[in-house]
Amino acid sequence: MKAYAYLRVSGKGQAEGDGFTRQEEDIRRYARKNRIEIVQVFKEEGVSGTKGEADRPAFQEMVSEILKNGVKTVIVEGLDRLAREYRIQETLIVYLASKNIELLSARTEENVTEAVMSDPMRKALVQIQGVFSELEKNLLVRKLRVARERKRKETGKCEGRKSYQEAMPEVVREIKRLRRKKKAMPRMPYTKIADELNRQGLKTMTGKEWTGVLVQSLLR
Repeated sequence: MKAYAYLRVSGKGQAEGDGFTRQEEDIRRYARKNRIEIVQVFKEEGVSGTKGEADRPAFQEMVSEILKNGVKTVIVEGLDRLAREYRIQETLIVYLASKNIELLSARTEENVTEAVMSDPMRKALVQIQGVFSELEKNLLVRKLRVARERKRKETGKCEGRKSYQEAMPEVVREIKRLRRKKKAMPRMPYTKIADELNRQGLKTMTGKEWTGVLVQSLLR
């Protein structure tokens, strides 16, 4: 099993002392004992134990990573490192459980999520939180879809990668200038234009050198 470690200290003195070190050592000791791989450590520095998830940048980053890569377990040294106040502990535990994230305590070796889910009242809170999370997600998806449709009607384009004209208009102007036919002279070949752009140190949108084929495609 894989897991994240979550560490928190409320003051700078604790961060400079052994606060983080002690917590990480306890978590890793517990992880080794239970054959759990710690894939990343998130450190919440200078955040009071009375703060909720909205005021915890490392906590938010950790949840974001969990939702992206499928690692569904978090280990803390103890619940007091999650939060000092019981009310905040409860809120954070319910928040994690509603997203199917399992919380383990290294100090007590307890599966906190299982304990929560075994209590009918707390389980109901988790389920209610999950319903509102899903509702919030659906409302956000709908809001974004409406915004995309409105922008598409206004501009004719909404999604997808930006064109060179949108992202690098000055380069497009330079290409057109070089390609423009001069009196009594042939147009500059696409490969020569690419060579000139490279000579000027101009890069493509992907950071690569220009080629005649790419120059030609932009002028079509």
